[in-house]
Amino acid sequence: MTTIGIVGCGAIGQALLKASEVGSLTLPITGIASRTEESARAFLATLNDPPEYCSQTELIAKADLIVEAAGGDVLPELACATFQSGKDLMAISVGALITHPEILDMARERCCKIYAPSGAIAGLDGIKSASSGRIDSVIMTTRKPLEALEGSPYLVERGISVLGLTEEQEIFSGTAREACVGFPANVNVSAAVSFAGIGPDRTQIRIIAVPGLDRNCHDIVVKGEFGRLHIEIENIPTENPRTGRLTVMSIIRTLQGIADPLQIGT
Repeated sequence: MTTIGIVGCGAIGQALLKASEVGSLTLPITGIASRTEESARAFLATLNDPPEYCSQTELIAKADLIVEAAGGDVLPELACATFQSGKDLMAISVGALITHPEILDMARERCCKIYAPSGAIAGLDGIKSASSGRIDSVIMTTRKPLEALEGSPYLVERGISVLGLTEEQEIFSGTAREACVGFPANVNVSAAVSFAGIGPDRTQIRIIAVPGLDRNCHDIVVKGEFGRLHIEIENIPTENPRTGRLTVMSIIRTLQGIADPLQIGT
């Protein structure tokens, strides 16, 4: 059975550990590494049968599959170390694959796989299918609570705070590539949509800040020779307002699917 090692012990890493404890994630977790060792060890101490805390090097040596749950800034170095060891990688911070295309090149050179869960977005199988023909346009509109967007690099660079907004306001419109640079903790979903469809430079993204909103909402319209596909999602956040519950569920299901004999979907 494939063993997994988790890098990161924030909202996603903790959710995976809890899922393992209750049995909804059956692949064995062989260890966990984190930049915040003290808090990670403190969380592990709350579990009945916690995996071992490891250095990143030890973790890569022990596990068959490395799960990145630590943020896009760690992904390039982690991917390099993982692929050099001949191991596969699950990238939760999909947006980093746009800003660091060399990660994809390394995976190809080493014949390693990168798993990118669909995360907060349903319907990626439909977009992937459509991409085998002509897609004319992909437009994604994301509505998020103010606290989920505050402090994003795009806003900080422009001296913008959204916390004082009293009505919804569009704060960004551009390509998926630009969105992933400006909002790296918020729009991994747009990266996933762009990889499934027509790429980060042709996928258009709008981001709207909405006071009082308690969900992360995504509306995607895809048009092409197949017809028209319209996807709507309202995702309830985890303890981290930037991360939706469906994202965690998607990761768990993707991991389970690695071992399943029946593969469903495109």
